[in-house]
Amino acid sequence: MSARSPRRKLSSDEGGIPAKLALPQSPRQKKVARLVLVLVLALLAFWLARDFLAPIGWAVIVAIATWPLYVRFASRFREPTPTLAPLLFTIVVGVMLLLPIFLTINEVAQDSDTIAQWFKNLQQHGIAVPPWLSEIPVAGEAASRWWQTNLSNPNAASSWLGSFDPAKVLSWIPALGGQFLYQLLFWFVMLTALFLLFQRGATLSDQFLEAADRLFGEPGERLASKLVVAVRDTVNGTVVVAVIEGTLIGIVYALAGVPHAVLFGLLTIAFAMLPFGAWAAFTAAALLLLLSGGSFWSAALVMAFGSLIMLIGDNFLWPALVRGTAQLPFLLAFIGIFGGLQTFGLLGLFIGPVIMVALLTVWRDWLGNEVT
Repeated sequence: MSARSPRRKLSSDEGGIPAKLALPQSPRQKKVARLVLVLVLALLAFWLARDFLAPIGWAVIVAIATWPLYVRFASRFREPTPTLAPLLFTIVVGVMLLLPIFLTINEVAQDSDTIAQWFKNLQQHGIAVPPWLSEIPVAGEAASRWWQTNLSNPNAASSWLGSFDPAKVLSWIPALGGQFLYQLLFWFVMLTALFLLFQRGATLSDQFLEAADRLFGEPGERLASKLVVAVRDTVNGTVVVAVIEGTLIGIVYALAGVPHAVLFGLLTIAFAMLPFGAWAAFTAAALLLLLSGGSFWSAALVMAFGSLIMLIGDNFLWPALVRGTAQLPFLLAFIGIFGGLQTFGLLGLFIGPVIMVALLTVWRDWLGNEVT
């Protein structure tokens, strides 16, 4: 019986790791292993931060859109201020974003008694038939009879509000309180992320471009630059046009005598950022003007000037502000806006078109260069 040969011990250079369990040594294997590790860590980070992606996404978009203004603001400080300049600018941006919301809430709070009194009068006296209704060709007489039966009769008007239960409204208060706390957390996370982006934006931008260059080369840098410009142009163009359209239509509200013209003006600015949103806002204002006893021609003035302002703003002013970088063919823009809204919510209003810009850039620059 032959003696067994002694087992070979692993040397210290081998680290005590068996050959079958040895880590990959080739550069390609190491690169793949690092890439897998980065992907796993990124997925874990996204999973942990899934409830905070929306405020962080808004912070990124606002930072990209306002970065040129921040650079000018920070350059006014004589000495380098890594904290003061981004903090002050974040406060300014936060006030500008929250001020319209506070103004709207204040306007609604001031008019809450008027709204409650209107509902009370509706239940007790109904709504009188407006004089202009009978003047409508063909359908005026039938519309007047329907109004008299369903809205002017107090009993019929009360039946429309019969399902209105104050107890149910009071039951919403805890849910509204929870939503208020969530919105406070949302704004806190967004403004904190915005401050950090202003503070370290230059470094993050260089790292982002360097990563794009390593992954895709020079085409990656061009794509990253175009996406940044696309975000900035889309956001600035959308916001500026919405403010101009809402302000001009708000002036029409005041001239035509629309009740609560300031409130409807603020709502029109907000809704003008959404596709067809401003059309719904000034249509509602015209209907309220009619219901409150205003003339038919005043409501027609609101509709006519609102439509004219929107057509000019959306078809001439918005393309001029957005310029050529973020412009898309109609079909891609339509899919980007509505698909983005459906997928990402309000944030998708800006993410959707940017994704389409990226697709168009890759198709034209990368594939086009390869074909040629």
